[in-house]
Amino acid sequence: MRMASNWELVPPPPAEPPLHPRRGIHEPTAGSPPRRPGSVRRTITLDSLRPDGPTGNLILIGRGRDLATGPEGAASVIAEAMFRFEIAFQSRREILRVETAPEVPELAGLIGVSSTSGFRRHLAEIVPELRATHPLLAALFDDAPVTSLVSGYATARMGLVHGDGRIMLAQADQCAGWARGATIINSIEDGNGPPMVTGPRAPSLLVPDDPMAWHALTGLPPHGMRRARRLDLLPAGVDALQVDVLFRDSYQSDSGPEAVIHEYTVNALLDPETMTFTEIESTPRALPWVECPSAAASATRLAGAAAADVRQVVGTTFRGTSTCTHLNDTLRSLGDVPALAAMLPGRSAP
Repeated sequence: MRMASNWELVPPPPAEPPLHPRRGIHEPTAGSPPRRPGSVRRTITLDSLRPDGPTGNLILIGRGRDLATGPEGAASVIAEAMFRFEIAFQSRREILRVETAPEVPELAGLIGVSSTSGFRRHLAEIVPELRATHPLLAALFDDAPVTSLVSGYATARMGLVHGDGRIMLAQADQCAGWARGATIINSIEDGNGPPMVTGPRAPSLLVPDDPMAWHALTGLPPHGMRRARRLDLLPAGVDALQVDVLFRDSYQSDSGPEAVIHEYTVNALLDPETMTFTEIESTPRALPWVECPSAAASATRLAGAAAADVRQVVGTTFRGTSTCTHLNDTLRSLGDVPALAAMLPGRSAP
């Protein structure tokens, strides 16, 4: 296969490279909290796979499940969904094949569309009613653009690098980690290219005595990446709802451990009548660089915002070095809270 311009193969780093001296926080979550009676849990994973090597096409597989836990603790599956994209190895990352369950024929219109730039806009044009008719599938698709971008980390670990790191300087100040004067930009400006992200070993998120804690998961193959999400919605007294969120990006090396690249948790309280956030905070668990954890404070800006408006608020105002693109995607997922509230046993959304 002809390699895309400006890319070259170099000797890859070791399977478990030494931790970078300017690494960020390394305190990843182990396990998952017990499912609470009267709650709803959404779990989502997006796996980025490169079976044909660093210059082969990307296979992106999303899976998700919505699960209600009744007052007596019994689990009931509300919805399941999946998608599979084959994505070309080139700058636009065009989608070559689409498979989904449930099947939505209109989604064939994604073929030829970039899986990164403009993806969400194209999806809204092709199937504007998707979030209403297939909310779990829509949630999976919402994660596709950034997951496709982040999957480039695996190619770097396989020895594929861009020949001119200066092109990346155009991304300066897009978030805390890419701030001017921070670790990444300094390394590029010094002529060393972007530094290699190193992360802690990934503890399992599964719960040994509760097989329903997550949808079915399999191990990652070498050089596979996984974006995992868990969102628990549950009553917090008689006049509040609690949201407990986990977000993680991880990478499986060829002969070393699975490592966490990004991880945040988010906790929030909502008014159940207005679906407005009354309290919200984010905690960084594992982040690439020392500059990254400062972005966690941006989550507090959503206090007072309606859950239904979260995607618009984040998309229009969460920009620049006080934010993090991965945290922003995590906060976007809170826009699904009203729909999940309607699934709570014995409760209807307003």
